[in-house]
Amino acid sequence: MGDVVTVPETYGLGPIEVKAITGGRVEMVAPLTGSGYSVSGCSGGGSVSSAGGGGVGLSCGEGPAATINDAMSLKVVEIRGTAAVLRIAPAG
Repeated sequence: MGDVVTVPETYGLGPIEVKAITGGRVEMVAPLTGSGYSVSGCSGGGSVSSAGGGGVGLSCGEGPAATINDAMSLKVVEIRGTAAVLRIAPAG
């Protein structure tokens, strides 16, 4: 746990930190670097919440990729116990 993934500034997020992998979901937090924030498509009804200090929380399960800030695609490819494979790419 605690792995940090740095993403390009154009995605509107700072480094994404994995907080936990439980119940088939990956719990992540990230600081916001842009003025707005949007997320769609986390399978299982992924949630977004304020994590303090202008950050957001994400909860995503395996399945279709989520689109964040209309700029970034985040997909949980596979969860293996306490490890997860994430694929981060430009949206579109």
